[in-house]
Amino acid sequence: MSKIKISVVGCGYWGKNLVRNFSELSVLASVCDTKEELARSAAQTYKVPSLSLEQVLKSDVDGIVIAAPAIQHYELALKALNAGKHVFVEKPLSLNVNEAKILCDLSLHLNQHLMVGHLLQYHPAFLELKKIISKGILGQLQYIYSNRLNLGKFRTEENILWSFAPHDISMILGLAGELPETVYATGACYLNPHIHDVTTTHLSFKNGLQSHIFVSWLHPYKEQKLVVVGDRGMAVFDDGLSWDEKLKLYPHQVSWIDGFPHPKKADVIHIPLEPSEPLKLECKHFIDSIENNKKPITDGLEGLHVLQVLEAAQQSLHSKKTVFLEKENAPYFVHDTAIVDEGCQIGKGTKIWNLSHILKGTIIGEDCIIGQNVMIGPDVIVGNRCKIQNNVSLYKGVTLEDGVFCGPSCVFTNVHNPRAEIERKDEFRPTYVERGVTIGANATIICGHRLGAYSLVGAGAVITKDVKPHAVMAGNPARQIGWVSHAGEKLEDDLVCSRERRSYCLNEFGDLIEINPVTKYQRKS
Repeated sequence: MSKIKISVVGCGYWGKNLVRNFSELSVLASVCDTKEELARSAAQTYKVPSLSLEQVLKSDVDGIVIAAPAIQHYELALKALNAGKHVFVEKPLSLNVNEAKILCDLSLHLNQHLMVGHLLQYHPAFLELKKIISKGILGQLQYIYSNRLNLGKFRTEENILWSFAPHDISMILGLAGELPETVYATGACYLNPHIHDVTTTHLSFKNGLQSHIFVSWLHPYKEQKLVVVGDRGMAVFDDGLSWDEKLKLYPHQVSWIDGFPHPKKADVIHIPLEPSEPLKLECKHFIDSIENNKKPITDGLEGLHVLQVLEAAQQSLHSKKTVFLEKENAPYFVHDTAIVDEGCQIGKGTKIWNLSHILKGTIIGEDCIIGQNVMIGPDVIVGNRCKIQNNVSLYKGVTLEDGVFCGPSCVFTNVHNPRAEIERKDEFRPTYVERGVTIGANATIICGHRLGAYSLVGAGAVITKDVKPHAVMAGNPARQIGWVSHAGEKLEDDLVCSRERRSYCLNEFGDLIEINPVTKYQRKS
């Protein structure tokens, strides 16, 4: 008999099943529910105490199982982890990706297990399906679709996507082994104008795998089916059938005759399964994870990945557009249509958007934003926190320090007298842009010059000489028409920044210098 002690928080619609299973596994120590009659009934049935949440958190239980409404999952899981307990939270882990990340980080920091109730990952049919796929019996996976349909149970705090789809997303991600690159969802609201009753979600993966998930609580009959199609065969997991029918293998093939595909059907194979309650297997897995310090199959990170897909699908429902899913733990983001050549260095947090091309040898710092149709390189250096707007090209020889802003369609050159038919690579002239410079839209920077720190080049200006720090440049050819502060504010005769109250003066060389540096806190106040 296990020495682990478990408390279940939430004894209602689904929680009562968890209470029963943990009791049958002889580890149930207490129950808790804000509805006292539910908690009292469960406590009497299974002969355990009914405690308040505060009492549960202070008790000697090893794990807390959360089966409250989804909106409470984050707060309850956070309290349980901070109380030193291992946590099993029903799906979804949270209703917010950032909150889920906090829970994952906290569980790692405290060395406590965080498990999410994606039940079907523990179903004997799904476990056997994973074995079939791992052995290569279906070949390369090509397409997966799932239907989860029923009449009710209707929810008011979450739509059908968040209520039904997490299990299917979890299974599909478990088979794919990675997050999808894109998510597109469509659906409709019939019972409530703000809650979707029917949704179809499409997932596209980097390796070419496609899938869709159809969920509805306005369906005339119950259906829970997962279909997996590979290039060597197909499999169907139908949870609505008897145990001897739940998992079927269809070793169908497609042959090509005279350039046309023809189906070659084979007899269906029924995969034998040992009947068992998936929920009990899931509960056993949580106990085993605590006892043997093993990472759960559906740990916090797996729950986070499911949540990322759900959130992307929800965003797609509202925008009616495809959402490009940023990979978890990726140090930077590259749009699906952008190209980053080998040999580039891209800093953490940088985002490179559609149709842009980063050529080999280029170094881009952290937290930069590279807009649409931008070309950088080869061998260009871009500092941290730079913003390069649409249709900008940074050629070899250009260097940007930190915090440089390049407006839309501004132009850099790297040779004075280019000819299409004459090679002049050995005549490239460097252009150096110092910290905090702003370059306006459609400005042209002739190569071989240095733009001083915090200078401002006006829209359409043509720079043909070095630019002093803080100088405002305009015209063709550009000339200095004033001074600008660190914050980008034009300085009047008193040379005091209207935004930050920094004061400046001109030195003996005619350069602008600051005369009363102040702290960041003072500038804000």
